[in-house]
Amino acid sequence: MIAETVCSAVSAAGLGIAAVTAYRRRFLAAVRIAAYSLVPIGLVMTGVVEWLADTAFSPTAWAGFGVLGLAWVLLATTRVVERRRGGTRKERRAAARAADRPDAVAPAASAPSLGRGTRPAARPAAAPRGDDDFSDIEAILKKHGI
Repeated sequence: MIAETVCSAVSAAGLGIAAVTAYRRRFLAAVRIAAYSLVPIGLVMTGVVEWLADTAFSPTAWAGFGVLGLAWVLLATTRVVERRRGGTRKERRAAARAADRPDAVAPAASAPSLGRGTRPAARPAAAPRGDDDFSDIEAILKKHGI
C-alpha cells in the first residue's frame, strides 16, 4: 500500500517536471522525463511492486537469493580453477598426448612451427654521404637490409 502511494507520487512529480520542461520549449527532454515518470505507475499497475514488496519481507525469498548467490560463487570458482589448470580433463589429456609427439602442431595452427630461427647478422649502417637529400633514407633502408 505504501509502495504504491510512493510510486504514484513519484510519477506525479515527474509528470509535473515534464510539464514545466515543455513550457520552457524543451519538448524532447519533456517527453523523456514523462516517459521515465510513467515507469513507476506502470510497475504498480502490473503488480510488480506488490510482488517486490512481498518478496522483500519474505525470509524464504531471501534464503532463495542466498542460494542463488552461492551457486553463482561456486560456478565462478570452478571457471577460475579450470582456466588455471588449462581446460577440461579431456583437453588436458589431448595436450599431454600431443606433447609426447615431437612434431606436434598447436590445435589452431595450420602448419608445424619451425622452431628457433636464425636472424641475419646486423650490418653496420653506412655513414651519410654529405649533401645528398636521400642519404638519410638510404641509411635507414640499408639498416633494414633493403
